[in-house]
Amino acid sequence: MGLVLAVMLLVLLGGGAVLAFAGGDSRSKARVAALGKTGERPGKPDANALRKKNMQAALKEFEKKQAENRTTVTIRKRLDRAGLFTTSPKTFWIASGALALGTAMLVLLKEQSVLIAALAGFAAGFGLPRWVLGFLKARREKKFTADFANAIDVIVRSVKSGLPTGDALRLVASEFRDPVGGEFKKLVEGMKVGLSLDQALRKMYDSMPTAEVNFFAIVMTIQQKTGGNLSEALGNLSGVLRDRKRLFGKIKAMSSEAKASALIIGSLPPVVGGIVYMTTPGYISLLFTQKAGNLMLAGCALWMGLGIFVMRKMINFKH
Repeated sequence: MGLVLAVMLLVLLGGGAVLAFAGGDSRSKARVAALGKTGERPGKPDANALRKKNMQAALKEFEKKQAENRTTVTIRKRLDRAGLFTTSPKTFWIASGALALGTAMLVLLKEQSVLIAALAGFAAGFGLPRWVLGFLKARREKKFTADFANAIDVIVRSVKSGLPTGDALRLVASEFRDPVGGEFKKLVEGMKVGLSLDQALRKMYDSMPTAEVNFFAIVMTIQQKTGGNLSEALGNLSGVLRDRKRLFGKIKAMSSEAKASALIIGSLPPVVGGIVYMTTPGYISLLFTQKAGNLMLAGCALWMGLGIFVMRKMINFKH
């Protein structure tokens, strides 16, 4: 009887050992792998990872809304970006038509062909006004960028001193000259009539489509949705904008010689042609009166335009 009990105990002990070693290793490996993946106790999410995820979601949402708002640029929007707020599109079209008609009539009075008169009228009525708008827009954006970093510094100091963000924006709108003061004034007025900060910033970027305004809108939008130190974020943005400005000045200084050479090379043929026309008009008048001369002028204009385009691409650096 004692022998039978001893045998039964040995069998039970052996089976338990086999079961323990057979399943325990896989279960322990699974638990170690799970702890290695999380790196923390279950139920306690990583705050930094959650904040990063929220920032990425806010950034994607902001970029998506900006892409949805990119529509065809109308004449009204071009006039606003150029700073011509009091000029209506109707006035712009009337002035462009009058310029085109006057240029075409002037060319016809010089006894030129109808084709030359039509091309000159088209260039004067369609190309010249848009070039002027582009020039005014670029000049206004340059003036805005020059004061924008200082405006952000004012916001940073205001927030550090305890002022709310809305009061800091109103301070910039009242203390800075146009176009910085005007753009922030429209931003504050938009928020007064019920627009959210995100919507008002998108309208600001639509009115002043520069990379600096885009950075500012992204920082403000992400900070509003995810929280954080606004003064520190805007202070870093101010430093980035100042570095961009210094880089632009360095690029401008390094490319000044190439720009001067391109200007001289591009202006030499029309200047020489104008001098020859004023001194000996009969020598060059065949280019304007004969069909072959007109074709030669068109070819020269095409090649000159292509050369100027290539030179511009060579000296125009992205920054």
